[in-house]
Amino acid sequence: MNKENLTKVALRYRAVFLDINREDINMKSEATAPVMAFVARLKENGFCVSEDLLHALNAVPANQLTEITACINDVMGVNLNWASLVKGWNVPTGESLADHIVTFVANIFGEQAGFKGTTLPCGHLIPEGTFPIERYNGCPFCGTPFETADFVYKGQASKLKELRLFTLPDLKRVFTSLLASATPLDGTQKNSLELLLQEFPLPEQGGIVMKETAMIVVKSLVNQGRAEDAVKLLRTPTDVLRYLWYEKTGYVQIIEPKTLIAHARKLYYHIWGPLDQGADAAICMKKILMLKYDRKACLRTSLWLNAIPMTATQAAENMNPKRGMWVRMIRALRLGEYSRKKGFEHLAEILDVFYKQDYSTWQGRVDKARNENDADKTLALLKERPGLFARCLFATMLRFGSEKVLAAFGEIADKLPARLLLSLGNTAEAYFDTKEMRLARPITGVAHSIAPNKLLALYDEETRKAMKEAVNNLYKASMARRFASMDTKSKTIYIDPVLYQIPISVGDRSATVQDISCALMGTRFPVEGDAVRLFLQWGKGLHAQHLDMDLSCRIALPERKIAECAYYSLTCVGAKHSGDIRSIPEMVGTAEYIELSLPELAEAGAKYATFICNAYSVGALSPNLVVGWMNSAYPMEISEEKGVAYDPSCVQHIVRISEGNLSKGLVFGVLDIEKREIIWLEMPFTSQTMRGADSSSIETLLHKLESKLTIGQLLDIKVQAQALTVVEDKDQADEAYTYEWALNPAEVTKLLYI
Repeated sequence: MNKENLTKVALRYRAVFLDINREDINMKSEATAPVMAFVARLKENGFCVSEDLLHALNAVPANQLTEITACINDVMGVNLNWASLVKGWNVPTGESLADHIVTFVANIFGEQAGFKGTTLPCGHLIPEGTFPIERYNGCPFCGTPFETADFVYKGQASKLKELRLFTLPDLKRVFTSLLASATPLDGTQKNSLELLLQEFPLPEQGGIVMKETAMIVVKSLVNQGRAEDAVKLLRTPTDVLRYLWYEKTGYVQIIEPKTLIAHARKLYYHIWGPLDQGADAAICMKKILMLKYDRKACLRTSLWLNAIPMTATQAAENMNPKRGMWVRMIRALRLGEYSRKKGFEHLAEILDVFYKQDYSTWQGRVDKARNENDADKTLALLKERPGLFARCLFATMLRFGSEKVLAAFGEIADKLPARLLLSLGNTAEAYFDTKEMRLARPITGVAHSIAPNKLLALYDEETRKAMKEAVNNLYKASMARRFASMDTKSKTIYIDPVLYQIPISVGDRSATVQDISCALMGTRFPVEGDAVRLFLQWGKGLHAQHLDMDLSCRIALPERKIAECAYYSLTCVGAKHSGDIRSIPEMVGTAEYIELSLPELAEAGAKYATFICNAYSVGALSPNLVVGWMNSAYPMEISEEKGVAYDPSCVQHIVRISEGNLSKGLVFGVLDIEKREIIWLEMPFTSQTMRGADSSSIETLLHKLESKLTIGQLLDIKVQAQALTVVEDKDQADEAYTYEWALNPAEVTKLLYI
């Protein structure tokens, strides 16, 4: 058993894993010296312990406490380099564009042209009267750091995060809930499931709902040499293709080769022509996507397809949407050869129908009926596939009228997964508003704004409003029927007030990993003090090289004015930047900071401050890059010698960029200055600078999150449907829904698995 993996997973649920039995805990024991030292180390990182965890720690050997401490230090980045480019950067250096221009000229013509100054280890001459080089830990011209720091500040936090006790049964429950999640797993949950699959066997009863989750499990089974057990998870040819592509690319969605090639070209584009590697990246991606399989993989895939519980015609129709990819796969996997062998008759029949195209597709029949304006036939076909009916419900309402369409949809609404119904309710308000832009996030992760449907212009405002209300009533009525049909012995319920501020995660795929929390997108974090400090750390485990990541902040001022705090503007109203670093030192990485002063921002009339990070270097955001913000009611120190401003105890939220991410930039938070709240969100974009983060898309995403059904509102539907009594004491309630419960999104989605 790898206890480090289990400790990392437990920490994401605000817990510490101990391999003990809860029944053996002596609740009257006194804390030993090693335990008190361990608690002190936790406090330095911003954590405290619950009472049962404190007593449980007495039963743990001291060396295990050391291992847990090392794991937490690693997660919090305590041992990394947090030195900034500028020493004591809370006092501006006063550098300007003119300093860069003069230095540029001086390095072309050198001292022979009369320039005098200091030559730095990177080889650049810094002329006298330009940059105050005594204020820098590196070269202010090229952003190469010369100094690193071996310390961080600790224990400055005004508020500690309580850690609970997790034992093996607790982690097994997390494991089961992740497998049974009724919504797609985000980056944190995927990583947790992958870690837990290494430690726990799969439950016999199955219960995997999402196809994307099934792919992670299939990969684990294949790695364990149990590919035959994956047959029950691969029910269609598309499932098989999804796994093959996940194995090839690492993405659980099927992203077509042309999309990946085009995206690689965008990621490696550079605004300065000589550094543009877009064309080479596209060629490289094309080579990476070339298919080559050994005999073992060919046989495994042939067995899976031969065991598909569909007729040949159904299987061929299922393969048709990705026909081009299937033609390549069939050739690379030698499926034609295996189909001629004894025992593979079903595979042979599927390939025969597929190549002869002796079938019609359901989508083709729907499109034909829709083009012929045949409402009855279109609706009859859509009712055959409720999930696809839900996905085109709004457009069908506009084409054929809401009354007829909703009557047909109501017949099959209860057959749909609850997550799809909630998605309809969450998006109805924006869809039927002619002035509201919609936000689409394709599988490459980059957000796009979509103009309103042109058919909306055919209807007046009252009709559009009636359509929106009809959709809301439909999904709420369906959810109420589902809750009412559940058997429950509960009479009372407790709902934590904070749950009314947390939207249910439906349709929000996250590519980042949250190592100290599992906050849902849209969660609001209160700001306690007068300062918010953003941080960016990258380069962990990499050799010294040029690798330029940027931390930026965009501030919305009155009269639609914008202030920017970035590498080209180190100071602006209410914000200070620690300096632009463009190269990383050996293995320990480097850091950038931005400090926001709320009193100054409020005095300037600022409304929002948007937090952004992006890769200025060609390629995507660096793997293992961490970004987040710190907050404390007390002032947070900044080193006058190294510029270190990181304190793990003050970290309010931190995310890590996972392997295989497809984004070049990330909007990771918005500070509402008047409410003194930070809204956690994740909006990837593909641009070399912060200006590629479209303001209208950010506003659309915020509006989308605000209009989503919250966990508390969903629980209110449950209260009404089951005639429960809401109580204010969670210990007296038959069912208690707390913030700690909401930390596990997979547990939250159990409300949808009905």
